[in-house]
Amino acid sequence: MPYFDLAPTMSSVNSRGSSVFDLPTHSHAFSEDGPSTSGPLPDEVRDPQYPFRNQGPSFIVVSGGTGCNSIVSAFGNACYVLPVSDDGGSSSEIIRVIGGPSIGDIRSRLVRLIPPAPMNSPLDRIRNLLAYRLPANCSESEARDEWREIVEGRSALWTGIPNDRKEMIRGFLVHFENEVLKRAHKNFSFLNGSIGNYFLSAAQEFFRSLPSAIFLFSSITNSQANIVPVIVTNHTVTIAAELENGSRLVGQCEISHPVHLGDASHGLSITLSGEEELSEDDLEGTIEAPRNVLFESAKKDEYEPIGARITRLYYINAYGSEIHPSPNPDYLHNLNVKDILVYSCGSLWTSIVPCLALRGVASAIATSRSLRAKVLLLNSQNDRETDGYTAFDYVETIARTLNAPYHTPYGGLKNANTIYPISAFVTHLVYLEGTTIEVDVPKITAKGVKCIKVLGTRDEKTAVPKFDAESVQKGIIEILEQDVA
Repeated sequence: MPYFDLAPTMSSVNSRGSSVFDLPTHSHAFSEDGPSTSGPLPDEVRDPQYPFRNQGPSFIVVSGGTGCNSIVSAFGNACYVLPVSDDGGSSSEIIRVIGGPSIGDIRSRLVRLIPPAPMNSPLDRIRNLLAYRLPANCSESEARDEWREIVEGRSALWTGIPNDRKEMIRGFLVHFENEVLKRAHKNFSFLNGSIGNYFLSAAQEFFRSLPSAIFLFSSITNSQANIVPVIVTNHTVTIAAELENGSRLVGQCEISHPVHLGDASHGLSITLSGEEELSEDDLEGTIEAPRNVLFESAKKDEYEPIGARITRLYYINAYGSEIHPSPNPDYLHNLNVKDILVYSCGSLWTSIVPCLALRGVASAIATSRSLRAKVLLLNSQNDRETDGYTAFDYVETIARTLNAPYHTPYGGLKNANTIYPISAFVTHLVYLEGTTIEVDVPKITAKGVKCIKVLGTRDEKTAVPKFDAESVQKGIIEILEQDVA
């Protein structure tokens, strides 16, 4: 089997264009970091530690952005369903000024699934560019100056990227700049701005199609990632949580990890009926000051409890009105052709539930003829959204969400609710040895859910166990062995 040299050549880097782009394109390509995930490998070089990377069952993985990123290598033939409700960081600033669906989680997964490549190769340089963030701890003018260097093609980040790819990427960044200039009165903030977010947002706005933007991103990064946004829309949508005490929280950040800057709270600008007067730009929602801030994920464990449990999560538009969007047809299709459904580890209410609280998803999961297992990867510890939850609460939340009234069929049966048992949605619970969340195995098993314990890795700072690709695969293998038995 031939090995291909993926390192950049002087002719490819210095040429005005690259008729043959030197990214790995052969299905058996290798890199210094190991085999590429772009195609099947021969048996003699397949890694036995990762049997699903190039063969085995197919997966549909419901997840958010960062929660699943560390375990994506556990899945081979996988479709990743991601929400479009992230309103943090540079995503919130893009939504505030330009609008459109949130693309932060999608960009994060796309970057994560770029195939490995040698350092300073064209693919590695493209990855660095699309993963780059403008500085957060500087003045606005300094961030704008660095953005100008990038969009004008003068930044060192372009070094090593062939001219044809450079000008194509830069063209969409220029388009993003034009959209910002059209709305100059909104004072777009480039602090902590993600270049990948800017590129994906510009492509979505240009094509008026988020799936097309995802395809473009995947194409220029030689990725065969199957990323499915849970909702296909060109409009801004977000989520709200209703609490047991009757109050509600608006936006993913406010629910999951609120950031307060003085008296102004971080999050998407939402107009609540009767509370605020619309500005002259009322078709795009209320205009407020820039709120593009850096969220430090390391501090997510240091959360302030909400004060009451969440009872339900629902979608709202830019004016605070509840809406009922339809799920992406590709999402429902994959539920009917994949072998294993995985509810990934991560934020339960803001990463998983937004992908379930949609009409038609419940019946697609419960009646799928292809799904052999429906697996929940239990978090190793609770967060702000799930403070005080047990493992059974996680399982019950998924079932309650899917059995909600908005899944009622249309027509003559619109007043007839179909209530599915928990086991119709979750067949297996995979949890870590040493988890801080209570796992009542007999109680969960009584609901038809099998429990599987695996050994993960320990966080060096907190000593809390974490899922890694190997532990996830061991859990899946045990599930498949039970299925065969």
